[in-house]
Amino acid sequence: MSRLLKNVKPYWKYMIIIIVLLIGQACCDLALPQYTSDIIDTGIQNSGISHILPEKITQDEYAYTTMFMTKEEKELFSAAYKLEDDVYVCILEEEEELEECDEKLLLPIILVYNMSNMEEQQFRSMIKGVLSASFEHMDMVEKLDEMSLEDIGSIIGLEFAISEIEDEEGIKHKYVDIRPAMAAMIMGGMMPDAMINQSRTAMEATFDSLGTSTMKSMGIAYAKACNIRAGVDIDDIQISYLWISGLKMLCMTLAMGLIAIALGYIAARVGAGMGRDMRNKMFTKVVSFSNTEMDKFSIASLITRSTNDIQQIQIVNIMILRMVLYAPIIGIGGIIKVIETGANMGWVIVLAVLLILGFVMTLMAIAMPKFKIMQQLIDKVNLVSREILTGISVIRAFGRERREEERFDEANVELTKTQLFTNRVMTFMMPGMSMIMYCITLLIVWVSANRIDEGNLQVGQMTAFITYTMMIIMSFLMLTMLSIMLPRAIVAAERVDEVLNTKSSILSKEDANEDMTKDNIKGVVRYENVSFKYPGAEENVLEGIDFTVEPGKTLAIIGSTGCGKSTLINLLPRLYDVTEGRITLDGVDIKNMPLKTLRDVIGYVPQKGILFSGTIDSNLRFGKADASEDDIEKAARIAQAIEFIEDKPDKYESAIAQGGTNVSGGQKQRLSIARAIAKDPKIFIFDDSFSALDMKTDATLRKAIADEISSATIIIVAQRVSTILHADEIIVLEDGKIVGKGTHEELIRNCDEYLQIAKSQLSAKELGLEVM
Repeated sequence: MSRLLKNVKPYWKYMIIIIVLLIGQACCDLALPQYTSDIIDTGIQNSGISHILPEKITQDEYAYTTMFMTKEEKELFSAAYKLEDDVYVCILEEEEELEECDEKLLLPIILVYNMSNMEEQQFRSMIKGVLSASFEHMDMVEKLDEMSLEDIGSIIGLEFAISEIEDEEGIKHKYVDIRPAMAAMIMGGMMPDAMINQSRTAMEATFDSLGTSTMKSMGIAYAKACNIRAGVDIDDIQISYLWISGLKMLCMTLAMGLIAIALGYIAARVGAGMGRDMRNKMFTKVVSFSNTEMDKFSIASLITRSTNDIQQIQIVNIMILRMVLYAPIIGIGGIIKVIETGANMGWVIVLAVLLILGFVMTLMAIAMPKFKIMQQLIDKVNLVSREILTGISVIRAFGRERREEERFDEANVELTKTQLFTNRVMTFMMPGMSMIMYCITLLIVWVSANRIDEGNLQVGQMTAFITYTMMIIMSFLMLTMLSIMLPRAIVAAERVDEVLNTKSSILSKEDANEDMTKDNIKGVVRYENVSFKYPGAEENVLEGIDFTVEPGKTLAIIGSTGCGKSTLINLLPRLYDVTEGRITLDGVDIKNMPLKTLRDVIGYVPQKGILFSGTIDSNLRFGKADASEDDIEKAARIAQAIEFIEDKPDKYESAIAQGGTNVSGGQKQRLSIARAIAKDPKIFIFDDSFSALDMKTDATLRKAIADEISSATIIIVAQRVSTILHADEIIVLEDGKIVGKGTHEELIRNCDEYLQIAKSQLSAKELGLEVM
């Protein structure tokens, strides 16, 4: 995981902005369920009234409300109202003050509410209790059950407001407002303070049985009744509350949308920047590799690592910025909100999290090994595809299309099977997560139903709890969605790091001789008892190579195929380093020279002419971008390329396709030679660079080189004896060893291997062997 996150370090400022925006988004997201809960509980069930204090209350109701209050409670209640036009108006506006009143005045207000809406049977029981306390009325107690409510009122000399309410089953129940009677009894001394305190104690016990949620709903119901009696428009309060809550939710939603847009933009910029930086680092590192490292990784693998692997890392990093960082924020916020709901069902969330983690860990344990294999199989498909497309002409010429199709199909099917396995495992992710979420929702509803029935929870609180629980689960779901791609991205990051952490075996030494520059280097090349073997090989490819070539001289190297000619010259520009011995330039070991300086003085023409997409001019300036027009024309003329260049309509601006596929082999080779000449180096290396030229062009080109760049050190690897006849010195290689050294004439006389090569290409007359 650290390999993925380290790419984000350069963008720490953006990270701070993203985290701030995510917190803002989470605040908006977490606020919406609470608004939904308030709309259900307050806006719909309580008609928009959220506190137990009425907005307005009549003088009579005001007096009734204080009947069961203590001295401190009366002071708090009276401080909340102001008398205006025979009506008391609530002057409290601060939410904290209203909540304090809700907490401290709920008990006496509920007592008054019960007195204003007392069920008939409860009323008769209360009257019995009051009359039983007085011996004067003992004879009346037994007759109460047979009396009507009106008769009871007449006997005790009080009038009651009686109402009938029909329940859901159609049965009518009578309710009595006994507050006037209670007030008269308190004033007449029939209900002493002890009895009032007894009523408060009984109501406190009821609090525990009914639940705080139900008790507050009763207090709000009393506030609603008082508002109606005082002439307050309840419908207006409800509609106003719903509109305000709805507008707040709309503003939160709009804010979330704007934040999401900003987050998407910033995350995209960071992701694109990380991808760019990684590709740049990868390319820079790969370009610095020697042939040893290139052979270790293979070109196909390096291409996959530079494209597919980096893309996987980039996608996952964007997901981390948008989802993984958001998950803990919304998860922690959801837990805090769940605690605030007071639902006391935290164990449900713990159960859900444990189920999710167990489910995800099981899937990951199954899929992770296959993800590692899959990246290797992508390399294999890339390798096979590259080989087939590169050699398509050879495949067609030999009629091997069917076999190559089978070879590609084998690699493709193997990759497909692995991908199908991982995809099938991951297809269980969403159904499994959905099943867990639905089961948890059902569990919450089942537990909440009992708590609602007990009066400890409201419907809106249940809705909010479900929403917050789903948010917490979704935060883990975000992480599990990431886990689908995370294993593959981790493998990709490991593969990219493997390249980035690989040090090139060929580097400039820190104490390299900086005094040596292209201008003061003469070009004296010496191989001193050089031996070389490829990394991992057991035997030397070259052994005991020793020769010197000076400026103005031409050294030719010839030998049978596979004898080590190309390997020998690849050691000079340090494409590989020697295993034993050393190579010097002007007496200085090339390992002690700056690598750039060494390669600046060498003009290298490879065995296979390679051109780059662009124009003829851009290819000729490849080694020296500031070359003048005269230098470019001179190089083309020496390389015998000027004729076909001038024949083209756009001349030097003529387009060159990738790999030079729109020019012939001979033209490609001549342009490669011209590119090396335009660089104006001190040393030329021609690695069998004349093989695609006809004999006439070959001879003309070699003569032009001898005339125009005679001061340079020239090393030629050739297969044709005619190409090296006039070389100052010829080296004959056989199995990586020098078996002959001298001029053409000397080798004809003294080197049997050279003689056999020459006889296979030239006639005895051409070799001057008629007299022998």
